[in-house]
Amino acid sequence: FDPMGFSYAFDIRWLREAELKHGRVCMLATVGWISTDLGMRVSDNAAFQVSTIDAHLSMVKFGSMPQMLVWLGLAELFGFMAMIRMYQGKTDRAPGDFGLRALYPKDEAGQYQMQLKELRNGRLAMLAYGGIVTAAVLTGKPWPFFAVGESRPKTAGDRSTFC
Repeated sequence: FDPMGFSYAFDIRWLREAELKHGRVCMLATVGWISTDLGMRVSDNAAFQVSTIDAHLSMVKFGSMPQMLVWLGLAELFGFMAMIRMYQGKTDRAPGDFGLRALYPKDEAGQYQMQLKELRNGRLAMLAYGGIVTAAVLTGKPWPFFAVGESRPKTAGDRSTFC
């Protein structure tokens, strides 16, 4: 499926590698955004007690962004070297495959299903993350952004709207 014709301008292996990488990053980012909005923090340090929207600026002030840039750049370098070897035909590596097989199915059909699930969940996560960031900036609230109702415990006299 390529209605814009990107595969005419770019190698399809490059496009699939990018799609898988962005999907994996967005799956982690979506879980990370929601978990921090629900109150999970790395540390009890006051420097980490900021909203998810303000976290980037806080980390820039804290001084951790250059270190993250170095480590993520190193990971990108290894990924790029693996892609070059794939393009040159020196390996039978598939796009996005880094050889991590701990929980991977052994049979061909199971592997295909797992790859398809990863691709579809990655696409969904890319859309979800874009929606989460947009809703967070527009509402200025933590996740769940559009929660309605009161935050009081239910009593025996409370009735459900569906029953």
